[in-house]
Amino acid sequence: MKQLILIRHAKSSWVDPDLSDRDRPLNNRGKRDAPFMGKRLKKEHNVKSDLILSSPAKRAIGTARIIAKAIGYPKEKIEIKDSLYGSGVTAMLNVIQYLDDSLNEVMLFGHNPDHTSLANYLSNQQVDNIPTCGVFCVDFDIQSWQDVKKGEGIFKFFDYPKKS
Repeated sequence: MKQLILIRHAKSSWVDPDLSDRDRPLNNRGKRDAPFMGKRLKKEHNVKSDLILSSPAKRAIGTARIIAKAIGYPKEKIEIKDSLYGSGVTAMLNVIQYLDDSLNEVMLFGHNPDHTSLANYLSNQQVDNIPTCGVFCVDFDIQSWQDVKKGEGIFKFFDYPKKS
């Protein structure tokens, strides 16, 4: 059994219009929501990731570090993948299918619309939108990540900061 957890970055700041999109940091709400969701992932969903991969965008890396701390994952082991930044479902699927098969639970931190599209592509559960700091978890009854295919994921949970 393999588990994939897709996490959209927390809310980012638009205060400095001169910053490139990759350099936008988390805003105050993002800095509040990320630890909140990290605690919820640990307590309510018992998340213990074997690997955390993040987009190179500052807001995604910031979210990954905050959530890693909350679940007890060493932040220095977070891996940055350029192909998780605005590259589309096919590129993200390629990252997943080349994961080491010794890994059973993997978290991907990235962006919309790619995260929502990937969730809908992989899962038997459709969502309209993964909101900022939203988490979509899907299981695969497989031994190898190479076997991850369209529509074969088994929906496990969908959570986000404003969910009651």
